[in-house]
Amino acid sequence: MRIVLQRVSRASVTIEGRTAGSIERGFCLLVGFTHTDTPAVCDWMAEKIAGLRLFSDAQGKMNVGLDEAGGAVLVVSQFTLYGDTTKGRRPSFIDAARPDVAVPLYEHFLQALRSRGLQVETGEFGAMMDVALVNDGPVTLILERGG
Repeated sequence: MRIVLQRVSRASVTIEGRTAGSIERGFCLLVGFTHTDTPAVCDWMAEKIAGLRLFSDAQGKMNVGLDEAGGAVLVVSQFTLYGDTTKGRRPSFIDAARPDVAVPLYEHFLQALRSRGLQVETGEFGAMMDVALVNDGPVTLILERGG
């Protein structure tokens, strides 16, 4: 499982002119799955994200968690995170999980985040989406966990 996490002051996903998900302060998560990922990997990642302290405290140090900051999470599925560009000019997506594997993992991950008390907004799995965000900081992390 691979995630690009961006701390945002706002983020939204639009599909065919309709806003599918929108948050103010929080994390925008671009999420990709590979063939070996499991629900346990999703649970681990949800716990990690729920516990990250990426917001500033009174002294300006990154020491405040998402819940304490009153933040939310926007989750966007993104199989292209497993694109391999080592050969040729077109990426290979052979390492990206097919929808029959990825969709249940995506749904499990959303539930794992919600079960930790996080407000979760989403895009739509497999849809062509326009993602808009204001990266706060900028703060961007790449999180990865194998199954």
